[in-house]
Amino acid sequence: MTEKKNTWFIYLIRTRVGSLYCGITNNLERRFKMHQNGKGAKYLKGKGPLTLVWQHDVENKSIALKYEYRIKKMTKASKEALVINQIPLPTIND
Repeated sequence: MTEKKNTWFIYLIRTRVGSLYCGITNNLERRFKMHQNGKGAKYLKGKGPLTLVWQHDVENKSIALKYEYRIKKMTKASKEALVINQIPLPTIND
């Protein structure tokens, strides 16, 4: 997980029951550790073990938020296809 200054990440985490959680951060390693320790997103609390299954870096928070919104609107099947690189990221409109 190499991180550049001002880089933002969109990520997907898989829970023990197979659901996918989408989030954004500017420090992926720190944020994933928080999720693993039950801090942060209430949705993930008690649903471990958690696995970081997909990540994509973008140049700023605004773009990350737009991608997060689009990904959260995707179906589970589409998110799964994204994880295994069968489909590209959804397009965003600026």
